[in-house]
This record gives sequence, structure tokens and C-alpha cells, in this order.
Amino acid sequence: MLSFIAGPVLPAFAQQSQDRSDRTVTPIKHIIVIIGENRTFDHVFATYQPKSGERIANLLSKGIITADGKPGPNYKEALQYSATDTGTYSQSPSGKTPYAHLPPAMTDGAPSAASDTNPPPFATVAAVTATEAQIQDGLPAASYKLLTTGATGLASDAVDTRVADATTLPSGPYQLTGPHMPYDAYTASPVHRFYQMWQQTDCSVSDATSDNPSGCRNDLFPWVETSIGTGSNGSPQAAGFNDQTTGEGSASMGFYNMAKGDAPTLKSLADEYTISDNFHQSIEGGTGANHIALGTGLAIFYADDQGKPATPPANEVENPNAQKGTNNWWTQDGYSGGSYSDCSDASQPGVGPVLSYLKSLASHPASKCAPHAYYLLNNYNPGYFGDGTVNTSTFTIPPSQVHTIGDTLNQADISWKYYGAGWNAYVANPNSDLGGIYCNICNPFLYETSIMTSATQRAEHLKDVPDLASDIANGTLPAVSFVKPDGLLDGHPASSKLDLFEAFSANIINQVKANPKLWNDTAILITWDEGGGYYDSGYIQPLDFFGDGTRIPALMISKYSEGGHVSHVYADHVSFLKFIERNWSLPTVSSTGRDNLPDPVSYERNPYVPVNGPAIGDLMDMFDFHKDHGHDHDHDHDHDHDHDHDSH
Repeated sequence: MLSFIAGPVLPAFAQQSQDRSDRTVTPIKHIIVIIGENRTFDHVFATYQPKSGERIANLLSKGIITADGKPGPNYKEALQYSATDTGTYSQSPSGKTPYAHLPPAMTDGAPSAASDTNPPPFATVAAVTATEAQIQDGLPAASYKLLTTGATGLASDAVDTRVADATTLPSGPYQLTGPHMPYDAYTASPVHRFYQMWQQTDCSVSDATSDNPSGCRNDLFPWVETSIGTGSNGSPQAAGFNDQTTGEGSASMGFYNMAKGDAPTLKSLADEYTISDNFHQSIEGGTGANHIALGTGLAIFYADDQGKPATPPANEVENPNAQKGTNNWWTQDGYSGGSYSDCSDASQPGVGPVLSYLKSLASHPASKCAPHAYYLLNNYNPGYFGDGTVNTSTFTIPPSQVHTIGDTLNQADISWKYYGAGWNAYVANPNSDLGGIYCNICNPFLYETSIMTSATQRAEHLKDVPDLASDIANGTLPAVSFVKPDGLLDGHPASSKLDLFEAFSANIINQVKANPKLWNDTAILITWDEGGGYYDSGYIQPLDFFGDGTRIPALMISKYSEGGHVSHVYADHVSFLKFIERNWSLPTVSSTGRDNLPDPVSYERNPYVPVNGPAIGDLMDMFDFHKDHGHDHDHDHDHDHDHDHDSH
């Protein structure tokens, strides 16, 4: 039996002369997306058990682990390997050998002790209070103490002895928390860059099956973080290099245990509302590229002042070929090194193997690479500062003229805002300590000319978190809201904690619920930018050269998503754009973005794998608009999505 979630027929798009924000095809008049940092689905929801009648795909349900976090009967399904890649880059290298024990768990750059001058974390609640008075970044006062706790007490890049059996871990996922590692603890951050993530997921058509047609084995996570790590920046490999040199060790294989009380806020939200166990990061790699996709529907390229593809400086081009005499230590990669690839040219470093893999697939996904365009694959500064001036520093992508969802909403007279915590401090002085906690690479509109060159557009659409609180309280929330915590609260491993992101998100949910009229027609999507290099056991669908990547958590909070449902419809960040386009009857952002992909069709036996791929959903399946919620729906058009719960 096939299950299919159809989309509405979209009317022809025309310029409007009045606000159309309330003209929706569903009861949802406001949608908010809150974006955390760097966690996979299994990393957070490894042992989550949904309500009776629902099923879920996680480490526990697959028998990979038990509810107490120990290896389960199917633990070998998550077995990790070392590999050999001594020359030309391979996204599925050879010479694989299973680890008898994982490389040691390491501390990486997690804070070793509290400090007043180098947050996070802070030494005292008084220091937190003083800083919060200046930035007002959305952390409720009851949670200030969380910024004073959780330091490792260990050196950076050392074996993390808080992890049980840190030097003799079995070759697969392990529980982070335990007698010496509380849930409220800073931990290491695994590598999560573009070509590294292709290697971590280890995709080859030779390993394809009917249940896993992409052939992605997800079995090289620790090897990649110990062989190349976060980036070489073109430097030679250090003398005496070993599996502890990068400082990451096997951080990628750690998971939290909800069954034992970890991530209580996220568990409570999953119990009460709807989660997806098939939502993915859009782009292989890190923060910047994935936030850009949330705005544009794909990636952006290095451009000249006419918006045409241009060639970046040589040291900014990725080269993941191994340096001579090394195993997978790359020629050029890093934050002060390569982040661009011309993926239209198979002769370019790293590009050929990925394109060859895509061509070998039965679904034959297009590369989506424009000729002679060097795409930003990782994190460089946006082309503009907050005040609209051009950022001319090195390792900055030039201003982009690529169309974004902001342009589409503007043309349709539909209200929208991007609320980034710390925005006001960033605009005032991006180089100050307070301005520096604003995530500039996370704002997809900071890259774009049409928004950033207009003082009116900047003032109307780019806001701080206190503005979000006032808009919620005053009933002036726009139709579409993007919400980004700052570097203190975003949950990024090493620099933040998951409980801080829980506190930030819960605060916004509570604010919306405190305004009954707003809660009546608002949906809040909580998700993450990418998996952060953590292991995940879920299916990955190759959509184009750029991804998809691993699963990430996604929770939909609204009156229409109550009940603890688990959605299995394949989706990624661009599904959020598809929801906006369907709900407000808009065209796609561009002719090439992923929002042009069809809705997934899947078999009931395996709802995770679209048989019509490449395909992504539009999030409509995360709602039940036919249930009587005890109030007038008051929407302009009947919603005609068919909710086939048989596939759930």
C-alpha cells in the first residue's frame, strides 16, 4: 500500500497591495521556527518511547541499545570502522577495519572551569545577571544558574574521564551521562564539515538495499574526527599524530538517555505534541550552509558585484585530498582555509567522487550545481554587517543576489521577521564581546543584497529577542518568524548545553501560550541547524550534491499538533519553506531550490524511504486540522491535505 500526502493546487502568484498575512489555507496564521545547534535525532532521542500506538525509529527501537543505555542485541548494526584514504578523496573510503574499542572520549574545547571574563560558563549568577541585563537574550531568570555550571574540570583536548570507560568504549554508540557526567555538562563537539560528513555517512551504491537504497552505512564517524577533525587549514600534520591529536576522539558516538531523565523538556514536548523521526539537515556540513538553505532553499555561491559566479581565492577552495604520507589529513580545509567547491566540475578536489556516487543511484538526483559556481559549503562570514555595510574581511562570502524566502514574502505582502538574540549588540559593535555572541552566519538574510542594502528592510525584518517577546505579548507577531538563540543558549556542544536551549525554547512557548488569541493560531517548530557530526542510525536520502545529511530532531508545537504523534514523512529544513509556500499560497523561492521537489510517496512497511525520490515533505503531516479543537478555525480556504495515518 502506498501512502501519499498531497499538496494543494497553488494559485498564480501576483503582486499584492495589502497585507495578506492572515490569508492561509490552514488555521495556522503564525509559524515560528526556533533553531538550535548541532544535535542528531539519535543523540537526543536515542531512548525515547512514544505513546502506545505510535512507533519510532531510534537506537532503542532498533535494539542497538537498551533503555539503560547499554549495548543491545543489534549493537553491531552501529559498528564503527577505521579506514584508509591516503590519496584522492573518497566519500566512501576503502581499507575499513572495525574498531575493537572506540578512540577515547575527549574533552575537545569544552570549558574546563568557570570564568567571569570568558563565557561560557560564568563564575557566578551575579555575573550572568549583569550580562543578561545588557543583552536580554531570552534566558529566563530561573535558569541563570545553568550558565555557571557544567565545566569539565579537565584540560582541553584531554581524555574525558567523566565518561564511563572513556578509554575502552565499545565500537558503537555510548551513553554520555552517568555517575560523573550529569546532563547539565559541557561536552566535546565532533567535526561537522561538508566533506567530512560525506565520509562519516559512508555512502556507496554497493551497500544499497531495498530498505536503504542510498547505501549510507553511517559507520566512519570516529575515524573522520580522529583523522582530520575540524579542519587542517592547509597546515601540515603534526608530528606524532594519533587518535587523540584532534582532541575529539569518539565524541560523535555519545548520546543522551531520555529514559533516565535526560532532556526532560524535549521529552515532555514530544509526549504532548508532535515530533518527526525523519527530519534531516539540508546540507552536509555545518551551521552557515544549513541556515542559508533555510532562507534560499539550497546553497549560495561566490559571486561578483553583478551577482554572477566568480572564482574565490585559491586558499579558500576545498581540497580534501590527503597530504602526502598521511591517512586522510587534507590538503586544504578549515575556517581559515577551504570552504568553496565548484561542484559542476568533476575534476575539482572532492567533487568527482560525490558526483559519481549520485550518478550511480537509481534515483539519479541532479547535482543542482550551476556551471562555474563555487558554492559555500561550510562557515564564512556573511557579506554584510548588521548596519548594512559590506564586510570586506577575509573568509567572507561576497554579498549574494540569490532570492530568499524574505523576498518572496515581501512581494506577497506577508509579514516576517528574523529574531536573532544579541542583534542589537551586534549592530552596535560586531567585534565586542557581547556583539560576538550573535550568530551572524546563522542569519540567511545577512548574506543578501536586497534586504541588507535597504535601511527600511533591515529595520522592519531584522530584530532582537526582546522584540520577539514584545511582539508575542502585544499580538504583533508576524506571519513567519525565524528565532535564533545566541552562542550562549543555542545548545552547541562545547560552547553551550542542551539544557540551555531547552530553557530558551520553553520560554518562548510559554510566552505564546500566555497570549490565548495568539496560541489559537500559532505553530512553533523546534529544530536544529545540523547534526553536529553526531552519529545517527536513520536513513539518508541523497537529494543533490549538497545532501541531505543526518536526521535532526524536529518538534511541532501547536493546538493542532497535540497528542504525542510521531511523523515519519521524509523532510528537511527546506520543508519549512514548503510549508510557508503551501500555507500562504506562494510560489517556490527559486526554480532550482529543493522546495520544488515533490511530496514523498512511501510504502506503509517502510515510511522512511520515499519511492519517488528525491522528495521532501511540507510538514503538513505534523498537524491534524480535522480534529475539533473547540474553537472557530476561521481560515480562508479549506485545507485539502489528505492525512494518511496508516503510514505512521
